[in-house]
Amino acid sequence: MNPDQDAISALIEGRHSDPFSLLGVHRGPLGAFARVIVPGAQRVEAQSLSGMPLGVLEQVDGRGLFEGTLDGAPQPVRYRASGHGHDWLVHDPYSFGPVLGPIDDHLIGQGSHLRLFDKLGAHLIEHEGAQGVHFAVWAPHARTVALVGDFNHWDGARHVMRRRADTGIWEIFMPALGAGHAYKFRIVGEDGTLLPLKADPFALASELRPATASITAHPVKIDWRDEAHIKHWASVDPRRVPISIYEVHPGSWQRDDDDWFLTWDALADRLIPYVVDMGFTHIEFLPISEHPYDPSWGYQTTGLYAPSARFGDAEGFARFVDGAHRAGVGVILDWVPAHFPTDAHGLARFDGTALYEHEDPRLGFHPDWNTAIYNFGRREVAAFLVNNALFWAERYHVDGLRVDAVASMLYRDYSREGGDWLPNDQGGRENWEAVDFLRAMNRAVHATHPGFLTIAEEATSWPGATTPAYEVEAPSPAGRPSALGFGFKWNMGFMHDTLRYLGRAAEHRKYHHDDITFGLMYAFDENFVLALSHDEVVHGKASLIHKMSGDDWQKFATLRAYYAMMWAYPGKKSLFMGQEFAQRREWSEERALDWDMLDYAPHRGIRDVVRDLNRTYREKPALHARDCEPEGFEWLIVDDAENSVFAWLRKAPGEHPVAVIANMTPHVHENYRVPLPHDGIWAEIVNTDAIEYGGSGVGNMGRVVARDGAATMVLPPLATVMLEWTGKKDTARAAVRAASGKGTGQKTKGEKAA
Repeated sequence: MNPDQDAISALIEGRHSDPFSLLGVHRGPLGAFARVIVPGAQRVEAQSLSGMPLGVLEQVDGRGLFEGTLDGAPQPVRYRASGHGHDWLVHDPYSFGPVLGPIDDHLIGQGSHLRLFDKLGAHLIEHEGAQGVHFAVWAPHARTVALVGDFNHWDGARHVMRRRADTGIWEIFMPALGAGHAYKFRIVGEDGTLLPLKADPFALASELRPATASITAHPVKIDWRDEAHIKHWASVDPRRVPISIYEVHPGSWQRDDDDWFLTWDALADRLIPYVVDMGFTHIEFLPISEHPYDPSWGYQTTGLYAPSARFGDAEGFARFVDGAHRAGVGVILDWVPAHFPTDAHGLARFDGTALYEHEDPRLGFHPDWNTAIYNFGRREVAAFLVNNALFWAERYHVDGLRVDAVASMLYRDYSREGGDWLPNDQGGRENWEAVDFLRAMNRAVHATHPGFLTIAEEATSWPGATTPAYEVEAPSPAGRPSALGFGFKWNMGFMHDTLRYLGRAAEHRKYHHDDITFGLMYAFDENFVLALSHDEVVHGKASLIHKMSGDDWQKFATLRAYYAMMWAYPGKKSLFMGQEFAQRREWSEERALDWDMLDYAPHRGIRDVVRDLNRTYREKPALHARDCEPEGFEWLIVDDAENSVFAWLRKAPGEHPVAVIANMTPHVHENYRVPLPHDGIWAEIVNTDAIEYGGSGVGNMGRVVARDGAATMVLPPLATVMLEWTGKKDTARAAVRAASGKGTGQKTKGEKAA
């Protein structure tokens, strides 16, 4: 218990790798023995946590080292210090035992701990009779890790942490500390290099950029009132219910009067009622995790567990989710497990080594985004990411994750030249470590949170993206299971093909008819979401209204027709904010949407079409109940390229079918014959050429009548029409037949042939 002078200097200077072995309260030959460093003190008295005096310590080093025997057994203590006319209390973290236990060590070592977000990071707890904050961080190659913050003047010598040798985790319990304190970790690498101060990878809150410290925070709200919403989604098959997603960048949907970001509470007041009115089932936020750079839109995150401080406190986001749920709206987050930025305060070379990333840049550096790629094959890294998915589901009750850049994870040669990547052990390009991580993530969230949605942004033909990732399944040709286990996948082919088609002059579309029809060759290979996302309206790509060809009238008519085609096409729906009212300018994260566009009738018409499409889609099971199964679709007209007409049937067992007819030319087609599977009255439930939408008002007086398997109808210009079979007969024709004495199937004089 009598350290030499070098050990004392190491303690006082914060260089000692095991300060808990010397500081704190220990059992000695004369009873409890205490040692503490209190810079500036002239006298130090030890006390119990309740304030009972236990003994006065002797100063043994002029730099503030005190020690001495105490009354009673070893116990957590505090000190009353005095010096230079001042008195103050010092709470001694070195007198407390560890918080983590052997079970944590075992599960962490296995990479199977599914409650890491309760163990690592900063948590307000009661420990050994004291309220305080427990800090824990993984830095296995560090020589020392010290906790620094506004509570210790950012002094790296004050609170060097305890190392758990088996796991490489460093921890310390700070008694009497509460919420709202800024902190980081001061890490010295194994070679003695002092690293830039590091933010907490598991931080629950962060400072507002450009500041980068982590913030101690209370757990988010516990008075959730969304039980009915959670129970509903746990009870349904998401493939067979309507899902229509409104994609939102929370920093630019709207702004406040000072052109600053809305808080979560202000967003709740404005955005939730808007989404309800528009009929969307879900809001999908671009990444809200903490990120330092606004133009990254959140896709270069440095704090995966912390809602961004741009929008207020973390509890505000929880309140938003709860409010959305009580209004019947789900919340999906864009999630970025593919890569991370190399900012000095973040994960890059976290303990002086390539800890979260690969050492070799051919595996660990992403050339497109100048970011680091996670080392998915390291158990602790995969567990960090799997736990983050579970964290958002449990702590914030989010309904799903849209996983960004999945293709970049699946292939080692993604966006790389021939010599810039390393093959796998079989000599192939597949990143099987990333596959294993994605499978584990999907299994974990689906097993623990029934109804949770996972959506892959994946543009390749990887087999089985939405096939359940069971532990045992048929392997891929490489001998490894390839099913990823996502619930849905973005249909990038639909987006590219249809936008290319609609960007062509109307008279040229007949030569590219298969841009529309080809997608049905694979529409049921996966569970698809049709997404018109933020990526399509930035970086010179133009807004959706300007992607349409023709003059202004044709652009608006085409966009209305396109939306109706999309809402009637197999697959769930997703639309980026602003496109529901045909914003003309490209989207920018620097400003709010151009809401003044709604002062103009054509833009209101687009909004009203989207609103009515959402309601029709939700109310008509034929349009959603078999979105992901081939029995829900049937071509009626697939080959009329000359007239650029498409017609198909949407159907579901026991439901009235809906026929969809699209005329993608500016010409009215009179007396156009459309095959229909049931005779009788088909009610017009959507016509995008309606006058109230800004159209020309061409239509069929609200209905058509099918006879002998077809109906003759008028096709409005640049419009999509939906007809629902009513199950009713043509009573007018039956009356004519009865009066003439003709039998069923015979034409009477003056009656039009179908």
